[in-house]
Amino acid sequence: MRVLSVASECVPLVKTGGLADVVGALPAALAPLGIEMRVLIPAYPGLTERLEGAREIWGERDLFGGPGRVLSGKAAGLDLLLLDAPHLFDRPGGPYSGPQGDYIDNAERFAALSWAGAQLAMGAGTDGWVPHLMHAHDWQAGLAPAYLHYGGGGEGGAAHSVMTIHNVAFQGFAPAERLRALRLPQSQFTSDALEYYGGISALKAGLVTADAITTVSPTYAEELMRPEFGMGLQGVLAARAGDLHGILNGVDDRIWSPETDPDIAPYSAADLNGKAENRARLIAEFGLGHVPGPLAIVVSRLTEQKGIDLLARALPGFLDQGGGLVLLGSGDPRLEAEMIALAGRFPDRMGVRIGYDEALSHRLFGGGDAVLVPSRFEPCGLTQMYGLRYGTVPLVAATGGLNDAVIGTTPASLAAKASTGISFHPVDQIALTGALRQLSRLHADQRGWTALVKRAMKAPVGWGEPAARYAALYRSLMS
Repeated sequence: MRVLSVASECVPLVKTGGLADVVGALPAALAPLGIEMRVLIPAYPGLTERLEGAREIWGERDLFGGPGRVLSGKAAGLDLLLLDAPHLFDRPGGPYSGPQGDYIDNAERFAALSWAGAQLAMGAGTDGWVPHLMHAHDWQAGLAPAYLHYGGGGEGGAAHSVMTIHNVAFQGFAPAERLRALRLPQSQFTSDALEYYGGISALKAGLVTADAITTVSPTYAEELMRPEFGMGLQGVLAARAGDLHGILNGVDDRIWSPETDPDIAPYSAADLNGKAENRARLIAEFGLGHVPGPLAIVVSRLTEQKGIDLLARALPGFLDQGGGLVLLGSGDPRLEAEMIALAGRFPDRMGVRIGYDEALSHRLFGGGDAVLVPSRFEPCGLTQMYGLRYGTVPLVAATGGLNDAVIGTTPASLAAKASTGISFHPVDQIALTGALRQLSRLHADQRGWTALVKRAMKAPVGWGEPAARYAALYRSLMS
């Protein structure tokens, strides 16, 4: 089976979040199941130079304001397709924004990506590779199923389509007057099709036209149909409940492996000595003093969605009781300042690094005792899975994929020797404070803690099961 994956980012070429990890990991995970996947992403600066054996397979003279073409080749072990449209993607900054903020033509930029994907899905490529199915990711590829469904200027949709929601909070909104510029049919500007609160949502367009919808965890699939999580799209998703599938993400255990990670001293569930060495190194790297309690880590965007404001209020008690914290992340300047100030109050117990550093994140997971993920909502989250893989016990809010990936520590789960972390609900300061106390109590019991760490490391977090579910979904659409 041939599948075209359309996305705005892909590890290891370009990444702003977990979307890139999923897009980059799926092709290798699906290959043993008889699925050949090619990935289409924009040609951001520097990417065409990394494409081996590049050849042009599709092009348009006027692709939303300038010439565009798709180059096919190999990069980073991937069968990669790059949408080379310099007027849209050859810019300084990140994929979605520059020094002055979000690009004002993001609607057209990712409409171009979606248009190219739909054309390839309909067999417009000149290399003879025609996909059976197109898999679109998030709002940036949301118009691809719509173009495919409505014909996209070609002979009509020949391929089936799957739309995956990685985070419903980002919807790709554009004003109604851009409908024609986005090459969408005026006749479909209705409430049950393209119209969304008087404008256009690229994500909604994908949700109403794709053959199937997936999201990144079973719990999030259920949450999305409730007003507090659906972000205005709960009615659309409820109407398509029969086509909505929650498939929990996995992590690429070729990259995230404490046994082979080049950034840390190696260790395994059978031999945790390297874990203790990494802990000592991490304390030294951040200039901390003696940390008798659990050394927690945070690797996160610093936003209220991630519960960082709750953490700032709950941490002093945890640090006073002997716990430690090392934080890596950036985001809301107010929350950055709060965390820096807190580290100033507890210089022997807390270290902060504003920004992101991939190698440092591996050192944090290698040396931390626990990873804190107090998100108010979390579609899937990979952080808790990295924690499980590295025996860095996850302390998580019971929401979305956090709820699906971590078995919380209760008297029943302890008796059954099933717990793999700590979970709390509701998502507020009182519950988080209680969870941090529980973390300290569990860590004080060395024997019980070691057993918990080993159970966490044995939890299945790879791509085997998720890939099998995607493959089954693809084949069900084909049949």
